[in-house]
Amino acid sequence: MSRARSLSRLGAIVGGNVGWALLPIAATAVILAFLPSVWFGGSRYTTGLAVEALVFACYGVGFNLIFGSTNQLFLCVGALAGVGGYGAAILSQRTSLAIWVGVAVGTASAAIVGGLLSWIAVRRSLGIIFTGIVTLVFSLAFANLLLGQRDLTGSETGLVLTDAARGLADDRVGAYYFFAGVLVAFLIVFRALQLSHVGWAFRALRDDEVAAELAGVDVAKYRIYAATVGSAMIGLTGSLYAYSAGFISPATYAFEQVDVRVLVLVAFGGLGTLVGPVVGAASFALLDEALSTSLQLREVFYGAVVIAIFLGFRRGVVPSLGALVRLLRRRLTGVRGDEQLKRVSPSRSDTRIGR
Repeated sequence: MSRARSLSRLGAIVGGNVGWALLPIAATAVILAFLPSVWFGGSRYTTGLAVEALVFACYGVGFNLIFGSTNQLFLCVGALAGVGGYGAAILSQRTSLAIWVGVAVGTASAAIVGGLLSWIAVRRSLGIIFTGIVTLVFSLAFANLLLGQRDLTGSETGLVLTDAARGLADDRVGAYYFFAGVLVAFLIVFRALQLSHVGWAFRALRDDEVAAELAGVDVAKYRIYAATVGSAMIGLTGSLYAYSAGFISPATYAFEQVDVRVLVLVAFGGLGTLVGPVVGAASFALLDEALSTSLQLREVFYGAVVIAIFLGFRRGVVPSLGALVRLLRRRLTGVRGDEQLKRVSPSRSDTRIGR
């Protein structure tokens, strides 16, 4: 009987923890569901900005799983997205296969490439900086490959995807809800990994790789696992965005267009946090909209904001705000405790009178 009670109590505790863990995802889903009706509505320009923000948030979740969870600096987010996008586009344009087959092949190709890059980094015992250099070289090589293979990729003129669905165009509300669903699914996968034994291994090797290895964590296995899953997310997003945009070119997945922005928005939101990429993508989408009339002013202000962020919020906005809330709660709890002590315990004058 006592064992049954303890098991039921344990189940209630686990269920409560899971409920609290899924609360940010539920809140994000609700906000995304009602955002078109309260913000952009029928504006195709603002809808396009919102879709782009969701796409970069999806990129950010995949990158956050790789870098924020296992300290693997992959400077090839655009290249991985391009592997997915061009793989899906070329396959659908050259064959009579369905769109979902091209998306599946593009996603699998990006996952394989990401896992292979991680395997090379692990096999050679590369640190964060050298992993970033290797992946940056791959990104530059991929860009040159796209420019060189004109017959296959269209080079700088790009590729037009004739099979793209008009209802999912990147300036339509249908595309917004579609990528919102993809983002929520990515967040669920990210949270599920955090709550499992995989998340424990990720946290261990992120905090101290040597201590994690001494504790029995297979560092190589979990690093490759994180890179494979994160690259699959990036490749899937890149392939889906190719069909949404209906046109892709090397500029769509260029390093300066994708990697720099993803790195900044993830660092801004908070590395390793669940909603950090969402917060970062939304913040910089609003910044781009506010400064859309002046490209030079946007670049200057963008750099100034980034410097201010890294000086004032080194851990990211989400962890910094969380720490601030915990500090305020601790101080309020301490003040209330002191007031209760004053009410319960007699003062010195009272004790003297009593004497």
